[in-house]
Amino acid sequence: DVTEIEEKEAQAKQEEQIMKEQELSNLLHEKRYLKALGLAISLDRPHTVLMVIKAILKETDGRKRLEENIVRLRRDQKEAVLAFLVTWNTNSRNCHEAQAVIETLLKHEAPDSLLQYSGIKSAVESLLPYT
Repeated sequence: DVTEIEEKEAQAKQEEQIMKEQELSNLLHEKRYLKALGLAISLDRPHTVLMVIKAILKETDGRKRLEENIVRLRRDQKEAVLAFLVTWNTNSRNCHEAQAVIETLLKHEAPDSLLQYSGIKSAVESLLPYT
């Protein structure tokens, strides 16, 4: 019977999730946006990533700070953000944040580099009607 072992594993996962949520909350409170972005992306939380981006843009020199943070993300994290912003761009409440991230990616990534992103073709096709 492995029920007890599975329950312990599920409980450990839930505790880890709670710890990460608390860490994310602390990072946002401390305005450590790069780490907050990385953690939200690793948790696969598009809405949380959007909230972090909105918080960055509310800061003084928000666009500049957003650029600094997006540029410092790893490629896989940028790919995840690109996938998230396709959805954000379809909603008029979130399209400005999506466009700010797109602008940053287009400014700081070479076209050849962008073409290597997974899902770039479908992302561009989805972005064109709303952009």
